[in-house]
Amino acid sequence: MSSTKKSIIITGAGTGIGRRCAEHFLMNGYRVGLIGRRASLLEEVAAGQAEALVLPCDITNPDEVTATFEKALATWGRIDVLFNNAGMSKPSRTIDETPVEDFLNVVQVNLTGAFLCARAAFTIMRAQSPQGGRIINNGSVSAHVPRPGSVAYTSTKHAITGMTRTLSLDGRPFNIACGQIDIGNALTDMAMPMTVGVPQADGSTSAEATMDVDHVATSVLHMAQLPLEANVQFMTVMATTMPYIGRG
Repeated sequence: MSSTKKSIIITGAGTGIGRRCAEHFLMNGYRVGLIGRRASLLEEVAAGQAEALVLPCDITNPDEVTATFEKALATWGRIDVLFNNAGMSKPSRTIDETPVEDFLNVVQVNLTGAFLCARAAFTIMRAQSPQGGRIINNGSVSAHVPRPGSVAYTSTKHAITGMTRTLSLDGRPFNIACGQIDIGNALTDMAMPMTVGVPQADGSTSAEATMDVDHVATSVLHMAQLPLEANVQFMTVMATTMPYIGRG
């Protein structure tokens, strides 16, 4: 079944940034595929709306990812946008104190999961008619500069930048655009500790400025709404006075 409405798949749609973006895209007339591990949270976001498609999925499982994107394609007829948003972090630790299992878990979700979803979306966008689409990766300001004790998270976010650049290049012959949004201190449950105190580069612990997560949702919508002849390659949206510029 096809529709003149644009479609987007959002990973990590049950909580935080993904949830708010999903709600925002639904309010702006998109068909929205909600990917996440917990179906109950996705159902809350969908709230019975006809244009919301609940897609429970473990993004680290290749077979589940392929089947999930094929279900969205069968429902809508095409996929216009992927917001590769899902991610996780672990408590702040130096590398010698970081369990190998923690590192591998973060890589599985933040990098392998993003690869699998981008691969599934790219496959569909290349084959559909009209050909093309857009992939938006969630990078984080950690794609540029690290926080103390974040070797796993920061490594994956630097890798996402490499993925974004490569997909931008590989997508050109197929009218597939790829951009990245780097987000700093959007106030979600994950960012709540920043309002109390987080480790700083000078060894201190202090609270940081945050911003309303709605600013992320409007920024992702702007990127998604561009015609495929134009692309936001990289965007940084952040709390104005957070310690990012000059960090360290």
